[in-house]
Amino acid sequence: MLEVHTLLIAGCLFLGAILYTSVGHAGASAYIAIMTLFDLPPAVIRPTALTLNIFVSSFTALRYIKSNFFNKTLFLFLIIGSVPAAFIGGRINLSGDVYRPIIGVLLLLSGLRFLVQALQTDKAHREVNKPLAIFMGACVGLLSGITGTGGGIFLSPLIIWLGWVSVKAASGTVAAFIFVNSTAGLLGNFQSTSSLPSELPVFLVAVLLGAFIGTRFGITRFSSVGVKRALGVVLLIAGAKFVIS
Repeated sequence: MLEVHTLLIAGCLFLGAILYTSVGHAGASAYIAIMTLFDLPPAVIRPTALTLNIFVSSFTALRYIKSNFFNKTLFLFLIIGSVPAAFIGGRINLSGDVYRPIIGVLLLLSGLRFLVQALQTDKAHREVNKPLAIFMGACVGLLSGITGTGGGIFLSPLIIWLGWVSVKAASGTVAAFIFVNSTAGLLGNFQSTSSLPSELPVFLVAVLLGAFIGTRFGITRFSSVGVKRALGVVLLIAGAKFVIS
């Protein structure tokens, strides 16, 4: 019989996965916040969030790519920089007091921007600046490895703002990026996997069910305006989480 505590965590993870996957994210920042709220040990939270991210992002990426919401060129140049950087970031342990408030404020501002501009049309498509994409990938990869997230919350606003992809194509591209990044980050801190909880299979079922529902909303139900609004909410939640924690 599953404990009530475990079911409550799984239920919250399920809801987080629905919201985040609707915009092509995997939800690591939400998973971290939820597990922190339920007082799971810090040593358990980071590897668990990355493990959930790997499963959710792989499923999410496949759904969006199958629906042709994916930019292969942008993805390839982003991961050239991000993979080694995420691996290095996974081996770094910085005090949360150093980076969390700054990241939180940036995410809050990005979230507000998306909510304000939700009714504006997508920018005209621009050719991907390949050197800049590699540099951006490295920066986001390093941040994601350090924070234990997949990097989607940092990457989505940038590539949409630069006009490299449409709002929906950003979802698929970012989901694939998160999968690669989360895997590299977990490998960079592989010894942490010894702390994975026994409840992990329950958590995995919860987030995958959430991802099934969330991707359906993102692909078939949400317009670009709906995706922008959802992305704004996601960024505000993630930013608040970084600031408060």
